[in-house]
Amino acid sequence: MGRIETDLCIIGAGSGGLALAAGAVQMGARVVLVEAHKMGGDCLNYGCVPSKALLAAAARAQAVREGGFGVAPSEPEVDYAAAKDHVASVIGRIAPHDSQERFESLGVTVIRAWGAFLSERELQAGDDVIAARRFVVATGSSPLVPPIPGLDEVPYLTNETLWDLRERPEHLLVIGGGPIGMEMAQAHRRLGSRVTVIEGDRALNRDDPEAAAILLARLREEGIEIVEGQQAARVSGTAGAIALETADGTVHSGSHLLVAVGRRTNLDGLNLSAAGVETTRAGVTVGPDLRSSNRRIYAIGDAAGGMQFTHVAAYHAGIVIRSALLGLPSKARTDHIPRVTYCDPELAQVGLTEAEARNTHGDRVEVARFDFDGNDRALATGRGAGFVKVMAVRGRPVGVTIVGAEAGELISTWALALSSRLRMSAVAGMVAPYPTLSEVNKRAAGAYFSHRLFDSPWVKRAVRFVQKVLP
Repeated sequence: MGRIETDLCIIGAGSGGLALAAGAVQMGARVVLVEAHKMGGDCLNYGCVPSKALLAAAARAQAVREGGFGVAPSEPEVDYAAAKDHVASVIGRIAPHDSQERFESLGVTVIRAWGAFLSERELQAGDDVIAARRFVVATGSSPLVPPIPGLDEVPYLTNETLWDLRERPEHLLVIGGGPIGMEMAQAHRRLGSRVTVIEGDRALNRDDPEAAAILLARLREEGIEIVEGQQAARVSGTAGAIALETADGTVHSGSHLLVAVGRRTNLDGLNLSAAGVETTRAGVTVGPDLRSSNRRIYAIGDAAGGMQFTHVAAYHAGIVIRSALLGLPSKARTDHIPRVTYCDPELAQVGLTEAEARNTHGDRVEVARFDFDGNDRALATGRGAGFVKVMAVRGRPVGVTIVGAEAGELISTWALALSSRLRMSAVAGMVAPYPTLSEVNKRAAGAYFSHRLFDSPWVKRAVRFVQKVLP
């Protein structure tokens, strides 16, 4: 058994852990990275990367199916296994960047073993005991499997096991109408499967209802059956013949079952109590500085029990670098963190939704809006469905909802505005290239000022006066 003395020990080689390890070692810190499973974590191997690759394959199939602009539509010949090969190829191209070899070449000590705390300052990983000045828990999360009667007796898929499937499901049943469930529902429908989604609440219930309605209408138009307000009560059957009964007694039959109801934090086996670290069911209890009840131990990303997004984990890594390496005060915010559902059309949000803004700020909230069908590029490309909705208080945006083509790209402008606390005038004064979808952001910001300029009698009087006195 060896003993390793180090400055920073990171547990988990997902996106947050890798970003932190790379930054810290290149800044001169001694870094140990502990990972028992796959380098790259959930995002590379089971989440963001494979799901977007499969959605891209599905979009190609849908383009053939829809045709348009003088191109005749036809039913695509879909090779599901080849689509999965595309997924594997994309993972393979990214994997070297996240590999053990790369991080060891940077100077990181990588230990491929499970870690468990022995004390407040020691962690055992395999045959090694690591004594570190600071520890960071970056263990991520795994699919949550709910206690539905019968579920443990039938074969089911999660976002981790879905990628092993080589034959296209004839009829995919999806439990969960959140982003993961809806993305995989649309991908499989476009690749030729029948799809039924069962959601106990409103589908996409975290999002603005008006925006979600546009996406849900599109999914239903494509043939996806979406059952809302019905909990999955019982599951039975065998491989290829699965029956899902909802609370109202309706039975939905399918060939495959995907469980996509949420995530649970990976803290099992860490023995955090030995380190004096308090936890809840959501994750490690941390303050705004991401420190746990043991000031030497941080938690980032999903392990911190907050927003579960890859970009949040990377953002948290920057917070810890400033605090643990440079000794600078640094606190994490959430008001500027965007989120995206990558269906077609995409649905993006940063800051408060309209309902949240009105609940928080009351009558001080003003809503500015611009529809995609007023954008020339959207019309030219046949993507005029959707809108930008900006919630502003005293000239500053506090939240933005976008539903439409490339919403995930467009939301970045507003993420910057909220992060830097810019005023609406900053976006309104931006010059966007024509014709681009990005003009919808400028036009939405301009709509905030329109009634002030065009409906104000004072402005009209001022213009008339100036016109009289100008030479």
